[in-house]
Amino acid sequence: MIPFNQAWPYDIVMNDVYVQECPFCGTGNVLLPLRPKELATIHSGKKKLLVFPCCSNRVTLLDSDSDYLLTDAVLR
Repeated sequence: MIPFNQAWPYDIVMNDVYVQECPFCGTGNVLLPLRPKELATIHSGKKKLLVFPCCSNRVTLLDSDSDYLLTDAVLR
């Protein structure tokens, strides 16, 4: 079972990965430094460090599906 307190929803728009709101500072519509190709490698088991460009907070991405990014930190 996915721990939803460690998951954050994302959207793909025109080959860019966005989150509607930063879980740390609350900034809206944040463009993440990820590509949709990288989401497939994260889903297959490769971990990735994600630095939010709005506030420079960091999380490690452990898994992804078509809607959520699973991290190592509690986001909710």
